[in-house]
Amino acid sequence: MLEASTSNDLPAIPNKRYFTIGEVSELCAVKPHVLRYWEQEFHDLKPVKRRGNRRYYQRHDVILIRQIRSLLYEQGYTIGGARQQLSGDNAREDTLQSQQVIRQLRAELEEVLKILKS
Repeated sequence: MLEASTSNDLPAIPNKRYFTIGEVSELCAVKPHVLRYWEQEFHDLKPVKRRGNRRYYQRHDVILIRQIRSLLYEQGYTIGGARQQLSGDNAREDTLQSQQVIRQLRAELEEVLKILKS
């Protein structure tokens, strides 16, 4: 997964709570109309909308946009392929978390078993 400033050609993400579409456009090297289009195609990308339907993106949105940009422009995925890749990343993270919880429970149950045997 891309972090805040892994791409050398993209500027670091400032420590702000909200970003306008123009700021995100500069941070991610993507035109504003492309960002609006991606909102329709990638359902995880949901900027906050305020007065006059103005979009305000949060840090996690900017990171997601950078991931989408990387998948489409650098790795050559189609929109559908990028969407599938992003959902696959979430599924893999969920699987890893589940495995970690299972290992922890197993260790705790083995401790309880040792206590009961003694």
